[in-house]
Amino acid sequence: MGGYSFEDLEVYQQARVFRKKMYKLARRLPPEEKYNLVGQMRRAALSLTNNIAEGHGRFHYQENIQFLRHSRGSLTELLDDLNTCIDEEYADVEELNGLKREGFELMRRINGYIAYLKRRKQEETN
Repeated sequence: MGGYSFEDLEVYQQARVFRKKMYKLARRLPPEEKYNLVGQMRRAALSLTNNIAEGHGRFHYQENIQFLRHSRGSLTELLDDLNTCIDEEYADVEELNGLKREGFELMRRINGYIAYLKRRKQEETN
């Protein structure tokens, strides 16, 4: 692939790894969660990476930032889903807490990318 794509973004690469881990966890949840928590987790995990990709394809900084905010919202949902898994004892608590740590690190990365885009937007206006 030539040129610079969303796949080159570190934040996307990290989000993709996290999405894969969330999908893997979702596959191990009990059958009674198939239409509730499993569906919710898969939608939010997909939205996490979809919004980073779609934002990167936008021409204006503000549009990109808005998609990153949606991605951040999906990540927040996933962190709450992990809390549900902890509360319901659906997986090892250490594994789930490890995923939460990764999620908060990804949140820091998304926030950093938003801040970077805001600076670039400001530099272009000056």
